[in-house]
Amino acid sequence: MTDAPTAPAGPTAPTAPADGPTAALLDGHRPLEVPPGAEAVDLEAKFTQLLFRSSLLGNKLTEQKQQARAEQRELLGVLIEVDDALTALALDRELVALGRGAGLEATRRRLLGRLAKAGVRPMRLEGLAADPALTEIVGTEVRPGVAPETVLQTVVTGFFWEQEVLRRAQVVVAAAESAAESAPESVPEPVPVPVEDPRSARIGLEEPEQPEEPKEPERPTAAAPDPAARPVPPRVRRHAKAPGRPAKRAKRKK
Repeated sequence: MTDAPTAPAGPTAPTAPADGPTAALLDGHRPLEVPPGAEAVDLEAKFTQLLFRSSLLGNKLTEQKQQARAEQRELLGVLIEVDDALTALALDRELVALGRGAGLEATRRRLLGRLAKAGVRPMRLEGLAADPALTEIVGTEVRPGVAPETVLQTVVTGFFWEQEVLRRAQVVVAAAESAAESAPESVPEPVPVPVEDPRSARIGLEEPEQPEEPKEPERPTAAAPDPAARPVPPRVRRHAKAPGRPAKRAKRKK
């Protein structure tokens, strides 16, 4: 049995050239070295561990964002209270007389401009139906031709912050005419007044007349002594003769 003829030895066939982009990336770079022990690593366990760490970091970042937003909301609420104070000061007659009203109004406009850049804008609710999520009703008023619970006046301005309600508005709304007419008026009960004489009893706070007491006769008063007059000596009262007593004999004349 003869062996099969072998092909003559010659130069090896050239390998296929690499793609252009891949060759450009590998040109001048050495292949990455595999660290020792990398082949024995459990890739599934390591990937689960990375997912757990990523979840913890995400929760921590969410808490930080919520805390920062709460602090920002509190700061914006304080600035709104400052706007309320400026509005009240602008209505002070003494400050207006001193020429401070224009300065207060300019400061207020600047503050509202800063709030608008932060996404805060005031509510415009006049003529709209009162929404419990946006308004707080502090009063009612009967207005003919206006639907009930329509905002008539804004007492305290409300504000939006982006898509949230930063502060609800305090408003006065229209009341139904039938409800206002049918509501009985509360009449205070009269307070009973004790009456002694029925002829003197009257409705009100008058007291019964008391019978007049008899007046005592005036006693004559002694006239005051005149200091310039001479004192008059008191008269000597003569004693009457006692009955049955003999009279004294007259003295004999010498």
